[in-house]
Amino acid sequence: METQATNRSKQQTSSEFYKKLFKLTIGGGLAFWAITIAISLTPIRAEFRAAFSMDYVQSVLVEGLLGSLIIGFFVSYFLLRFFDKVPTKNPILKSVILSFVPYVINLILLGVAASRTSDAQYIFLIGAALNVPTYFILGIVIGYLYKRLYGPA
Repeated sequence: METQATNRSKQQTSSEFYKKLFKLTIGGGLAFWAITIAISLTPIRAEFRAAFSMDYVQSVLVEGLLGSLIIGFFVSYFLLRFFDKVPTKNPILKSVILSFVPYVINLILLGVAASRTSDAQYIFLIGAALNVPTYFILGIVIGYLYKRLYGPA
């Protein structure tokens, strides 16, 4: 009897975890994508895309949505899974801290890609500067949604 009750509570907890993970992922991913679209309309971002010969529709709209949902998923998962391990009490700040981990990974990949262009340092700096708001907003939105789902810390 006790085993069935334990299994049900684990299933409910697991189900609740995945529901919250889904909500955080969708909210954060869509915010990330919206900021990406807004920044992609600037002339400097067009210059960045031209340096890599990137198509607007494919790189921003299609790959941007998929990438934003993947990044949103990982930030949300680690926020939910390791909430107590991140060294602050505010969920928004925790989420912002976690969102800068994929930003650093993005910088490494951007550095490799920019090194293949004629003006590597300039392209790297454009990409690094224009990606800060997207990751920052991702962290804020996921942290805010976490706060709404779980209440204040």
